[in-house]
Amino acid sequence: MTSSRLASLRLRGAASALLGAALVLSACSTSESSPTPSAASASPGPSVMVTPPPTPEPTPSPAPTPRFTNTPDEELAGLIPDAVAGVTVVIAPFDEFALTPGDIGAAYGEIGDRFASLAVAYVEQPRLTLYAMRVDGASVATEDLEPHLSTAGRYVGIAGLDPDPWEEAVVAGNQVWVRPEDNATAAGTRIYTWSSGEFVFLLIGVDDTVNQSLIEALPGEAAPSPTPTPSASAEPSSSADPTPSADDG
Repeated sequence: MTSSRLASLRLRGAASALLGAALVLSACSTSESSPTPSAASASPGPSVMVTPPPTPEPTPSPAPTPRFTNTPDEELAGLIPDAVAGVTVVIAPFDEFALTPGDIGAAYGEIGDRFASLAVAYVEQPRLTLYAMRVDGASVATEDLEPHLSTAGRYVGIAGLDPDPWEEAVVAGNQVWVRPEDNATAAGTRIYTWSSGEFVFLLIGVDDTVNQSLIEALPGEAAPSPTPTPSASAEPSSSADPTPSADDG
């Protein structure tokens, strides 16, 4: 082999070695220049918004509802006298009549929804029936009964619903509502309803002396005192000139 060929082979081997070394260096450089992303450099996720719970609204108090059971109320029954105007008043035992506060309460609307107990009494001759109701809650004025007069009358047998025949009246110093006899009732029949604040009463009877005697014996609402009429002022006395005597002059 000639010397020139040997030199050519050496140059070709050296070039191959240099190219291999360059490729290794390039691979190492690429590997080092691509750092692995760390957990710290990760972008944070979306924040969670916590919605506060809604403010609870106050629950309204339930409205009164009619009571269709009648709890014995001896205090209420004790308000009713055993006799008036010389006649016996029979107070029915609580377990001997089927009526409930809700039954008669239907005649008194929203006031009747608050009837808590009911007592019933009657006179056989002359005929009279009394319903006495205890009212829960705020006091009831006799004036408050006005919107329910027609249905109260119907409850005790008056066919019409016309409230016009009812009138304000005063019995034994207490304010009441009264309705005179109706074509559908016996002659002389009067219906009364009134309140004492805690109690409401409904009475129907054919003898008004007995009716009013029983009303007088029961609690009621004092009628307002009449407004005094201003008295006429006394005329000032005239200071008349004295009559001249015959000696004058």
